Amino acid sequence: MYMRNKKVKVFYTPKQVLRKNMARSYSKSPLKPMLLMQNFERIGITEFLDVDGTFEPFTREDFLITHTPDYVDAVLTGIDIHLRSTNGLPWSKELARTVRYTNASLYNAIKYSIEHPETPCLAPVSGMHHARPGSGSGFCTFAGQVIASVKLYRELGKRGAYFDLDGHYGNSIEDCRRFQPDINLAVPVGFNINPHGRNEEYLTHLLVAFARVENAILKNEIDYVVWCHGADSHEQDDLGGQVNTMYWVRCADEFYRWVKRMDEKLDKLGRTPLPVSMALFGGYRADSYESVLSLHTKDLVMCLNTLCGQNIIYEAQVVDKYPHSSIH
Repeated sequence: MYMRNKKVKVFYTPKQVLRKNMARSYSKSPLKPMLLMQNFERIGITEFLDVDGTFEPFTREDFLITHTPDYVDAVLTGIDIHLRSTNGLPWSKELARTVRYTNASLYNAIKYSIEHPETPCLAPVSGMHHARPGSGSGFCTFAGQVIASVKLYRELGKRGAYFDLDGHYGNSIEDCRRFQPDINLAVPVGFNINPHGRNEEYLTHLLVAFARVENAILKNEIDYVVWCHGADSHEQDDLGGQVNTMYWVRCADEFYRWVKRMDEKLDKLGRTPLPVSMALFGGYRADSYESVLSLHTKDLVMCLNTLCGQNIIYEAQVVDKYPHSSIH
């Protein structure tokens, strides 16, 4: 019988946190890794995490897998005032340093999950899925999920599926298909999954996607999955709004229970558990960023309880800024 690790492996270093100029930025995503780790400590779940901060940052050559030299150099050196700011974030040398680590965090999380499939992995990062080959976009600097998947396909021959539950369509994978054709092998067409609709329709779309990915996994066409549960798909978010708290939590519950069922099916076939890694993606609350952190924390707790066999009691605390609103 398969056995999951009792802890989640977290790829986090303070070097991936941007503090400078954040007062000038609407998005707190560059700060979110640190804020979330602090929240984990505050509620007392760090004992269930195995934190690894020893990974190496990405190099210029890594970013060139998915982006043009002009854009990569603009971000890393600040040489082009226009290009360096197309992500919507104030540029700084610190930003150029931190993106090397945020993108490397995701790559290392996915790689570890492949090499140690019994261990769920977390890359506490955002700011990736809107970046284009020649520019940033929507608070996203580099297309980290594309870089990670292409690297892993080239290094290990592994193919992945992304469940992108951010409140906004994740265009990076699709926008890079012509620029970097290897992404078509690394994340086959149809496996950059972005649910749509509201509440029940949204959940139904996700469940249909689980069935399709399951079929591909059993046929050895998909080797790992990445769960990107953005908090901006919550109805109270400043920039999103597909689901209420109940459905947001149900999406996570359905995902981790689906992974558990997949583990059981793979075990019967004499195969290892399904490699699973997680990322944060979006979440914007000017009035209560604690609500964003609480949703991400709830997701991790559900992973720990369902896959790792823990029994942690924690409920998402989402402040209602629209007291009489609800998506139906």
